[in-house]
Amino acid sequence: MTETTMEPTALERAAAVTAETRARIEALKAERDAVILAHYYVEPEVQAVADYVGDSFYLAKLAKTLPQQTIVLCGVEFMGESAKLLNRDKTVLMPEPAADCPMAHMVQRATIDKAREEYGDDLAVVCYVNSTIEVKSWSDVCVTSSNAVKIVHELPQRHILFIPDRNLGRYVAEQVPEKHVILNDGCCPRHEAISLAELRELKAGHPNALVFAHPECVAAVLDEADYIGSTAGIISFAEQSDAQEFIIVTVRGVLYELERRCAGQGKRFYVTSTPPTCSDMDGITLEKLLHCLEFGTGAVEIGVDGASAKRAQLTLDRMLEYAAR
Repeated sequence: MTETTMEPTALERAAAVTAETRARIEALKAERDAVILAHYYVEPEVQAVADYVGDSFYLAKLAKTLPQQTIVLCGVEFMGESAKLLNRDKTVLMPEPAADCPMAHMVQRATIDKAREEYGDDLAVVCYVNSTIEVKSWSDVCVTSSNAVKIVHELPQRHILFIPDRNLGRYVAEQVPEKHVILNDGCCPRHEAISLAELRELKAGHPNALVFAHPECVAAVLDEADYIGSTAGIISFAEQSDAQEFIIVTVRGVLYELERRCAGQGKRFYVTSTPPTCSDMDGITLEKLLHCLEFGTGAVEIGVDGASAKRAQLTLDRMLEYAAR
């Protein structure tokens, strides 16, 4: 269970979704030949009705294999773009088209051009999947927090420009010291804002709790962690751990899957007193999902020219190829 005041747990919120709502969603999915994909950070009610829930890497990989003609992506804009890039002949819908990722835009083309001029062919521009389609088109390969270390390690180039997240880039650099990793000045505002003081206060109150943190956090926060990993990694590690208390240092939407997977084990999950939350993800509601399914709103379009779209898709294809090795 999670430590709360009087608020319902994520599982309790999900359980409140009515049978009537679930039946309506199933009927609309059948009408549109649709499948619902949701990120771990969206509201528990939305995760509860999704066909598949996962992190960015899982959703990107999965989107390419599904038979349905319509993909409803409950996530932020870059996720919808990635799904569309990998499925040009399918309809991709987003329940909240305005849901964006601030970090996705935190790259200047001049930064990339300067690095390419300085290092030439011995440079790889490694782009975190949390980026716009335009930024992907400037890059050589995409990565997620699940596979960034593996892919950077396997790239033939010694010099790596890691964009846009400096925190994940710094963490990757520490894991692959044989590479020269150049950092870009971008970050996830949600993870960057997590308070070190609040984390230490939480640790003092729960001295037996393990601290699991996402690598988008700042270095001082990661220094407090017992485990650093993607959302999928955090969930899996907690599920398999013999520990009973966990401090979760990432966006609180992940609590639903943690509670669901660990139900009946007596495990407790804590977040800082200022709960890490993403207002963009929070804007994806059950009501908007129903509206999207009923009226086909929020269709994702490729907002760049054909050549740029092809280059952007290549970065995703390369990610999937490297990750499969």
